[in-house]
Amino acid sequence: MTPLIDDSLKEAFGDAVRKSRLSAGLSQEKLAELADIHRTYIGDVERGLRNIALVNMYRISAALGVPLSSIIRDMEKSIDASGTI
Repeated sequence: MTPLIDDSLKEAFGDAVRKSRLSAGLSQEKLAELADIHRTYIGDVERGLRNIALVNMYRISAALGVPLSSIIRDMEKSIDASGTI
């Protein structure tokens, strides 16, 4: 994949996490605490700056109380809507 596609995927995942976090009424700090991940890492994920590991994807989804598949589905919808990939 090209760097542009990689960035688009990371941004779409971050947008999906942010959407789920806001729906849950959580701050980045509270989500980080629940997921046992540093707050700045959560911010980087939401901005699409991290190529997030599967373990951390699961930790975030569990902390949000949503299946990881739900976040992935939202990410894919975003990608399909933007036509980026």
